[in-house]
Amino acid sequence: MITSAMIKELRVTTGAGMLDCKKALEETNGDIEKAIELLREKGLSAASKKSGRIAGEGIVDSYIHLGGKIGVLVEVNCETDFVAKTDAFKSFVKDIAMHIAAINPQYVSKEDVPEDIIEKEKSILKSQALNEGKPEKIVDKMVEGRIKKFYKEICLLEQPFVKDTDKSVEDVVKEQISKIGENVKIRRFIRYQMGEGIEKKSENFAEEVKKQMGQA
Repeated sequence: MITSAMIKELRVTTGAGMLDCKKALEETNGDIEKAIELLREKGLSAASKKSGRIAGEGIVDSYIHLGGKIGVLVEVNCETDFVAKTDAFKSFVKDIAMHIAAINPQYVSKEDVPEDIIEKEKSILKSQALNEGKPEKIVDKMVEGRIKKFYKEICLLEQPFVKDTDKSVEDVVKEQISKIGENVKIRRFIRYQMGEGIEKKSENFAEEVKKQMGQA
């Protein structure tokens, strides 16, 4: 059953019209992700149209974890200096910086992951599957499924957003595009962790950050 809440969620994410969202959900049996892709294919996603525009403005922001344990610098681009100076955009960028502090991605997107790292991971996953006694004819499909999980672990845009894990960071970016009417790109980031590389007691920084944000 296609509900009004589902239509609203799809509209917020894509910026497409209500009727188009309803039709896309009907065609995909209520699968939000498939509906987003369908709207993109049809060229009806406003976020998709804006994503091709040049984002040459924006801000570099920082987030220092309480006590100075973790520091993050992130550059997020938009199209105009006017939008870059708004409180809403600054708040969005701060949320992205806090997410990076909490979840520790290694790359912005899948496209940024070096091919040799992907091939090495696929080789490891294939060996694991074969060692589990899985039939060789289905191993490649299993590897493709597991590599998606790998991307979620290391790629910022693929990760569940720390403030709302029902959405990916990419979903949050698309929502921002729809809200401000401009293209938005997370261009780059760097994350420092005090004592990184020195063996010490591990801490759940994600939980700490969520508590600070009032999400826990």
